[in-house]
Amino acid sequence: MVDRRSLRLLLPEPLRALPADLVGVLAVTLLVNIAVFVPIVRETPLRIVLGLIFVLFVPGYVFIAALFPEAGESPTAGSDHRSETKGGESEDRPTDDWGTESGWGDANSETAEDAGLVEQGELAVREGIDGIERVALSFGLSIAIVPLIGLVLNFTPWGIRLVPIMIAATGFTVLTAAVAAIRRWQLPPEDRFSVPYRAWYETGRSEMLEPESRVDGLLNVVLVLSILLAVGTVTFAVVVPPQGEQFSAVYILTEDDDGDLVADGYPTSVTAGDSAEIVVGVDNNEHRTVEYTIVVLEQHVEFVPNETSTDPETLQENETVVTEQNELDRFNTRLEHNESWHHSHEFEPTIPGENTRVVWLLFPDGDVPENPSMDDTEYTVHLWVDVDG
Repeated sequence: MVDRRSLRLLLPEPLRALPADLVGVLAVTLLVNIAVFVPIVRETPLRIVLGLIFVLFVPGYVFIAALFPEAGESPTAGSDHRSETKGGESEDRPTDDWGTESGWGDANSETAEDAGLVEQGELAVREGIDGIERVALSFGLSIAIVPLIGLVLNFTPWGIRLVPIMIAATGFTVLTAAVAAIRRWQLPPEDRFSVPYRAWYETGRSEMLEPESRVDGLLNVVLVLSILLAVGTVTFAVVVPPQGEQFSAVYILTEDDDGDLVADGYPTSVTAGDSAEIVVGVDNNEHRTVEYTIVVLEQHVEFVPNETSTDPETLQENETVVTEQNELDRFNTRLEHNESWHHSHEFEPTIPGENTRVVWLLFPDGDVPENPSMDDTEYTVHLWVDVDG
């Protein structure tokens, strides 16, 4: 059987020097960045699962690790913190996967010297916190830290967007983990906090494979199945959420004197040869990533009586007939679900007259016909302009 310490030698030297739990959170941080930024991986449910683990736990854990580098004492420990001895020697302390002594909070694993024996034979109280407190505080602080990072980004030019948030959260995690590692290295080895992975493994193995009775073994199996069912249910609910209405949207905006985008002040008159500026917006609510193509058309429209209708109320209504059409521009964008895109561009109509219509056609998934028109897509927006010759 391969010694676990020999496996540790396969890791790069900087990682071998880091505590195992900090290596784990840095590994999760790396995987989250891969799931967010790598083109193929970011389309998989792995992005959601890793993202939840990262956002809800990792920033808070490294922050707590930096604040409390020392091993803590379990609140369930008895008043006598001396470890049992045999023949005048202390019992062995459980070790983690790195082979270091555990400080997760097992009072029976601590010797009197490790607990800090003071004068009069009384033990000093450790300054650290136990494992249960670390986990609880990690979740709570993560929920507080990530919104604070977003609040700070809101006052920067980058704003609250996916890429700036990931960069800021990753930087916070790496820097805080470095501070936590340095603070642990400054403590004596017996006082450093470490997670007893090996003790957990041995305890779980003996409980599952060597139960005291058949009833205990059956209960263990039921417990494991219940945990797997709960994890599977939560994972399915996160990865495959119930989808609401699916749609896309296209619209046009202008920029006011304050630089804000508003649905007002559209250009209504353009001189031939000149151009007008407009901002076209696209919203994706398709519950998936979509490649969009926007086609800009100019149309000369005539209004003719609707003589084919048999309804007296619509008989007097005019029917619009496109007599001339030109394509002015075409551009593409790729949007995630619930993402919006604003694109400022200039259009230059060339058909003179009062009945010129500029149309923006939105085609999801890039499915654009050879001669696109308003009948080819349900997502359109138009603007009437007078083109002066």
